[in-house]
Amino acid sequence: MTERLDGPQAAGGDDSAAGASSGPHDTPAEPTPAARLGPSPKLAVMFLLPAVLLLAAWMIYPLVYSIWRSLFDATGGTFVGLRNYISIFTDSGTLTTIRNNIIWVVVAPVVVTVLGLIFAVLTERIRWSTAFKLVLFMPMAVSLLAAGVIFRLVYEQDPDKGVANAIITTVHDAFSSSAGYPGARPRDNDQAPAVAKGGAVVTRQPAQAGTPVLIPLVGLNQDAVKGAAPAKAAAGGDGGDGLSGTVWLDVVRGGGGTLNQVDPQEKGLAGVTVEAVSGGVVKATTETAADGTFRFAGLPAGSYDVRLPQSNFAAPFNGITWLGPSLITPAIIGAYIWVWAGFAMVLIAAGLSAIPRDALEAARIDGATEWQVFRRITVPLLAPVLLVVFVTMIINVLKVFDLVFIIAPGSVQPQANVIALEMWRVSFGGGGNQGMGSALSIFLLLLVVPFMIFNIRRFRRDER
Repeated sequence: MTERLDGPQAAGGDDSAAGASSGPHDTPAEPTPAARLGPSPKLAVMFLLPAVLLLAAWMIYPLVYSIWRSLFDATGGTFVGLRNYISIFTDSGTLTTIRNNIIWVVVAPVVVTVLGLIFAVLTERIRWSTAFKLVLFMPMAVSLLAAGVIFRLVYEQDPDKGVANAIITTVHDAFSSSAGYPGARPRDNDQAPAVAKGGAVVTRQPAQAGTPVLIPLVGLNQDAVKGAAPAKAAAGGDGGDGLSGTVWLDVVRGGGGTLNQVDPQEKGLAGVTVEAVSGGVVKATTETAADGTFRFAGLPAGSYDVRLPQSNFAAPFNGITWLGPSLITPAIIGAYIWVWAGFAMVLIAAGLSAIPRDALEAARIDGATEWQVFRRITVPLLAPVLLVVFVTMIINVLKVFDLVFIIAPGSVQPQANVIALEMWRVSFGGGGNQGMGSALSIFLLLLVVPFMIFNIRRFRRDER
């Protein structure tokens, strides 16, 4: 039977046990190692190895090889050092590509960012904001190749095919008539009542007030006046105080008719400007009616030269030559803006939604106008987002290729050329000089890398 120890004995027993456990010959227990967080390094290497191999195969090796290849000539057999890089800044064609890239960098990112900001602010104030954002963002769903095809049709010179010129010519014709008869001329013989002088058509003999004037023209395809009213011989003036006449196409389909006389089968030329000239001064101006007749009412008695000015025979206004050498780069930039403005709007709208509304409402309560709120509060608070959008657009425009290649016709492609397209043309598009193409690719990389580093640092700073 075990005895129960109380008091000092129990305490002494405890002290002895404690003294025994803490003796000088006892070794202290080792601390437990801290638990490792995450997978083991070997497992991490196994997962990273495929990505590292792909990165080396698709980026590191091509980069190193391009640098090495840029130091050789077109055949790759002769070492030329930095000659290809020197050619970039001495060849006139390559300098044109650099100039175009500078235009792209200066214009496109600024316009895209500004339009994105405007659209983002406006969408907060309209009812159908989601639908509006969807419509603006929809071009992002279209590839740049398809966008290039679309805008190649938009910029067609013929107003019947090109949407841009169809709109421009419609607006132009609403304020100024573009009716013209290019190629029309009087007959070149002594019996013709009118002659050509300096592009205009003038009556051979001065006309007297009260006597009808006949101005027959030829040189027009009858399809050009298809649907025109039949020509009509003008009546004489009333009491000698008027001058009238007829301008018509003196041609009968299939032949026949009387020369220099108005026949029933012949068509009048409508909308022709007619001038009455005396002493080298235009005394009156009028236009022909649908049947080709014209009349100067109230013209004083006397003799006048009746003249059809040169503007009647100029080609009608057919819009702007968008795909010409002078406008090709702005036209392509317009297509780029159409594609990317919605992207910028979405990013800026996301930043706008994160702005504290208290600051905006406080400014309005203090009496600030909407413009002051926008300029002094909204824009400064959105500055980080605007900067990210702007730098991203710069990186994109430095690499632009598809739109330029598709929209620019072959005849003006040298005037619209950019570095990325020139790199492809020199290497694979018939140039066959991969040494120069490699040099252009490295040059383009050196232009893009600083902006990429800036963006990465910006993202890391925002994460902190």
